[in-house]
Amino acid sequence: MNRIIAILVMLFCFNLQAQELNCDVQINAEQTGQTNLSVFKTLKNSLQEFINSTSWTGRELPPEQRINCSIFITVRELDGENFAASIQVQSSRPVFGSDMVTPVFNYNDDDFNFSYREYQPLNYNQNTFSSNLVSVVSFYVYTILGLDADSFEQNGGTPFFEEAKQIVTVAQQSNSAGWQPSGNTRSRFRLNADLLSNSFQGYRDALYTYHREGLDVMHDNITEGKQSIATALEELREMNSVRRNSLLLRVFFDAKSGEIINIFTGGPDVGERGLVQKLNSMAPSYARQWRQIQ
Repeated sequence: MNRIIAILVMLFCFNLQAQELNCDVQINAEQTGQTNLSVFKTLKNSLQEFINSTSWTGRELPPEQRINCSIFITVRELDGENFAASIQVQSSRPVFGSDMVTPVFNYNDDDFNFSYREYQPLNYNQNTFSSNLVSVVSFYVYTILGLDADSFEQNGGTPFFEEAKQIVTVAQQSNSAGWQPSGNTRSRFRLNADLLSNSFQGYRDALYTYHREGLDVMHDNITEGKQSIATALEELREMNSVRRNSLLLRVFFDAKSGEIINIFTGGPDVGERGLVQKLNSMAPSYARQWRQIQ
């Protein structure tokens, strides 16, 4: 609760919006057949220190007020100092008035090839491309910060998404996968462009409505909270009617599908039957799960 109150007070300007991270990094190198190499442990420790010690926003917060997140890196191949990998990024935030946490972001990126020399320093500079490792991780740090801020204040994440856009622009000179306008529809370029696009404003509106007007009031009024979450899903439906099967729609349900089922299974009725129809139209891949809502 203390963290939420502090964040709400700070969300009046960019500098005061600043939030730091409490990130757990895990490296899975089983596919390389070289799991005993010390470089994997060094990489894990270096990344964890880089993410948690860097002042990303210019403001230092105590541990209990930091955003909890995790990064899972699966290394498929290792050739000298060259890594072929994927990265999965997850973040969460607390729910006001409870000891619960709610997932905000759950994203898998297969285009994560990088070079790393054991014990090399990792430093972020917004105007310089030093390595794909630093750029990719920094990009997701600012994306996490932006999504978290959006869940507390409407469009509160814009400064962070703009910083992530700068990373995309600088990293494009490297010709590394994931930064270019063409190619993978789940690229970092596409994720960032959609977050800043007016065409997908419904996603960011839904994040705020779902969390601040929905989950954060359920401790006081369950019906009102559920109705607001249903409103958030309607905002997504309206967005989907114009831009069908968008990346951001998939991003939302990848993080929220299980929680939505828990929220609307039992408790006061807020029109679940019509809600299930909307969910099936937006996220048919979760149709079996949606049937659990009664």
